[in-house]
Amino acid sequence: MDQEYERRLLRQINHQNLPAEARLTKCLSATCSPVSVKSGDRFIPTRAGSNWSINFHYANENCRSPSQNHKAKDATSDSSKDAVAYAALLRNELLGAGIETVPDPHTEDRRHAVLSQDSHSLFRVTRLCDLSVDGDSVTSVCWNERGSLVAVGTHKGYVQVWDAAGGRKLTSLEGHSARVGALAWNGEQLSSGSRDRVILQRDVRTPPSAERRLQGHRQEVCGLKWSPDHQHLASGGNDNKLLVWNSSSLLPVQQYSDHLAAVKAIAWSPHQHGLLASGGGTADRCLRFWNTLTGQALQSTDTGSQVCNLAWSKHANELVSTHGYSQNQILVWKYPSLTQVAKLTGHSYRVLYLAVSPDGEAIVTGAGDETLRFWNVFSKTRCTKESKSVLNLFTRIR
Repeated sequence: MDQEYERRLLRQINHQNLPAEARLTKCLSATCSPVSVKSGDRFIPTRAGSNWSINFHYANENCRSPSQNHKAKDATSDSSKDAVAYAALLRNELLGAGIETVPDPHTEDRRHAVLSQDSHSLFRVTRLCDLSVDGDSVTSVCWNERGSLVAVGTHKGYVQVWDAAGGRKLTSLEGHSARVGALAWNGEQLSSGSRDRVILQRDVRTPPSAERRLQGHRQEVCGLKWSPDHQHLASGGNDNKLLVWNSSSLLPVQQYSDHLAAVKAIAWSPHQHGLLASGGGTADRCLRFWNTLTGQALQSTDTGSQVCNLAWSKHANELVSTHGYSQNQILVWKYPSLTQVAKLTGHSYRVLYLAVSPDGEAIVTGAGDETLRFWNVFSKTRCTKESKSVLNLFTRIR
């Protein structure tokens, strides 16, 4: 929806003598109508250009003069209610916050407001480590499957394992001679790929000397993913190669050479055993699919941009791809038809980073524009008992 049109629509609704909840209901039905949201009601890209600090935090009114505060309150009385309501919607939709009512930010005690800075925030940022004190920097990160440990690859070639909850470093693994740009967990085993062209496989429970060295790429290893059954590791390299390794061999069991640029984006399907997807860089721009059970190439499509990341939906046969030059977009695809479900824009530089939420519904993307953007791209089966609150997006737009 065009932002100017949306502002005019909200002003018209706010000028009507309706109760707050009725205004909110009308706003939801208007702003979420299929006619006005071109990209579909599953997504939140129409708000992608918003300043998230406005949506999730109150402005500090102490820095204004009394006269400025009075004018600001008069001008934003209704719009601030809309901001609180929309922030609650985001929290319910992305984080399952279960917020049922919207307090008036001007009449309710700020300590009990939805976005109160004094309450425990659902978006919490904690500094885990700072490598700059050692003259190093982070080049890759990866959570283990249980979400208790996070591996950190560094520019100097180290692989650190951290206890995220305790905020302490458990170990620092050597072995690489250049930056570690790719990490992948397989149970208690951790694989790391480096610019030194080597993949190291190590069990974090055993002494650091116990490792497997996989050598097959001729240039930097820039992508690693283990299959859902924990039996095969796919690796992509700057040599345009996609290799598949089993859990015991020191040589690749399969090699695919169809890409014409670096292979960073790799994803195994959780729905079809042995199905592997990969994406090529700027000179290739293609999504390709492989049957690793037979070694056959399947479908491919030209995306029009450098493919940076891939991730499958847990709930449907769909996948999301993030892109760099030249369009910096996010695309959602149906498989096997490869029809484009949505094209999401907002980042102004390459979308180099992608993570899927634990429930499989939301993703977060990071780009060279130094922003993190949250998108609700994948749906899952909803329980039959739905909340009747106006803050339940699905009772309004599904």
